[in-house]
Amino acid sequence: MNGQLLNLAGSQWGSEETRVTFFKCIRWQIEETLDPIDCPFHYYCDSIYPGSYPPYVDVLVLLSTTASYLAALVIVVLDIARGDRTCPSPSKKFLIPSGPVVLPIIILALAKGYRINTVFPLSSFGPAILQLLYVSALTFDCSVDKDIRYAFFEASTISGILHASLYLDAIILPYYTGLDAMVSSKYSGECESCVCREEPLVVGGRLVSYRGWSITTFMVVGTLCLRITCTMIGGKKGTVKLIKSLLESLSWILITLDCSYLLAKAPIERSIMGIAAFGGLLVLICINITKLASRKLIGWHREHEKSGT
Repeated sequence: MNGQLLNLAGSQWGSEETRVTFFKCIRWQIEETLDPIDCPFHYYCDSIYPGSYPPYVDVLVLLSTTASYLAALVIVVLDIARGDRTCPSPSKKFLIPSGPVVLPIIILALAKGYRINTVFPLSSFGPAILQLLYVSALTFDCSVDKDIRYAFFEASTISGILHASLYLDAIILPYYTGLDAMVSSKYSGECESCVCREEPLVVGGRLVSYRGWSITTFMVVGTLCLRITCTMIGGKKGTVKLIKSLLESLSWILITLDCSYLLAKAPIERSIMGIAAFGGLLVLICINITKLASRKLIGWHREHEKSGT
């Protein structure tokens, strides 16, 4: 789908400037049409793109995100090899995506991501960054004892995820809308961005259904909230723990589905980088799911042995 959409868009509209106009348009204006049969809906872009940041900004975001991903992957693999809980030390917290250093950088990048559009366009790779935040937040669980610093850390992570989701939608919704306008419309000739459509143009388009502000976000946030509750009030047993485990399992399922969907259907302009980004995420997700499943099996086995003795 990626190549088909982009090739179709490129062959019909050609100019890079025209594609930027479509992909970065934040306000589409509909106007009356004189041809209700061949052009029942006539739209044009009623906004101006201020321009992209220099390429070094994209490179900095790419390097920081990649380094944080690799740090998270190494920490998880080492903890599995040692049989430890995946709770990074205070020094390692600064390296993980949901940590106190990398998380603000990611939020700042997404907040300005509308203009990060050269080497590492966040309209294409922003969803992978948000998925990485989800995985990091669920993976690194330090709920050991009642510590106000833990509650503050988790609360800041929750706030960061919610802000990142909103900022991501501000980036990808114009991109998906413009993609729909290019692929599902025909050029009217009235202006550079004037198109004729058979159906109304909706925010986010109809070609890609992924959104940052989604049920996945609320599942992850709900899991983190219940982690705080279980730790601070001692809810280690009973209903709260059961709900937390259920939400965590659903969160992992939804993250896996989102990542698989994006890998298969998201219109990523740089396919090799896109495959590497979402493929690497799936590797990290699979490692964590395998780790969680093995720990549950070991726990059930130990309980069975205790009940049998």
